[in-house]
Amino acid sequence: MHAHSNKVAQVTLAFWVMKICATTLGETAGDLISMTLNVGYALSSAILIGLFFVSVTAQLASKRFIPALYWTVILTTSMAGTTMSDCMDRTLGLGYAKGSLILICCLATVLAIWRLSEKSLSVSNIRTTRAEMFYWVAILFSNTLGTALGDFLADDSGLGFLGGAALIGGLIALVALLAYFTQLSRVLLFWIAFVLTRPFGATFGDLLTKTHAQGGLELGTIGASIVLAAILVGMIVYTSVTHSRQPATTGLDTDGLNLSTE
Repeated sequence: MHAHSNKVAQVTLAFWVMKICATTLGETAGDLISMTLNVGYALSSAILIGLFFVSVTAQLASKRFIPALYWTVILTTSMAGTTMSDCMDRTLGLGYAKGSLILICCLATVLAIWRLSEKSLSVSNIRTTRAEMFYWVAILFSNTLGTALGDFLADDSGLGFLGGAALIGGLIALVALLAYFTQLSRVLLFWIAFVLTRPFGATFGDLLTKTHAQGGLELGTIGASIVLAAILVGMIVYTSVTHSRQPATTGLDTDGLNLSTE
């Protein structure tokens, strides 16, 4: 496969903040289209998958890392993942537990094929088109899985929106501690953290939008989406400016926050 420059974001603290913000926005925006605008899960999934293909095609065609384009793809995978999960769990009647199990198998299969094909699961130094394609497919499945897991925790587990967010937040903190204090594979820890930030965003999004009677803050999908979009755009502008000032790197961070080295 043709080699190219590294075009993915480096895994720093800012990356994780933006990831959580993008996945939370994906949850609220996906619900805005499918439920608030009454488009429906199936049609919303088709529309948002189309947007994902458009954005990821632009990302693959790009010759360099463009923060706004990269995070647009992340956002479209999150929005599509929200409606795809809801379609599987509700429209198709699979339920949260069965839907989560299917998606876990899909994600594991993608990662296994990626590992066999590329001999690496590094997410910090991707320099072939094939590796980048595996990267985005894995992200799409992980965000879809995260929605199903988040809904399972919020609705079926009895924890509620706040309890689900607290549990996932605790697990994310545990992964961070393992990254700092153990020698466990950073690739493994990255994908665990990446999956966990999606249900955290999903439950946090529900916490923002649902009514007080449902245990939420009742901001609504429109208000929550506007606030989250403003935060994400601001951070994209900031990272774009800082990225343009930095010299080219080898793709590996040295600040101790990177969970993607071999």
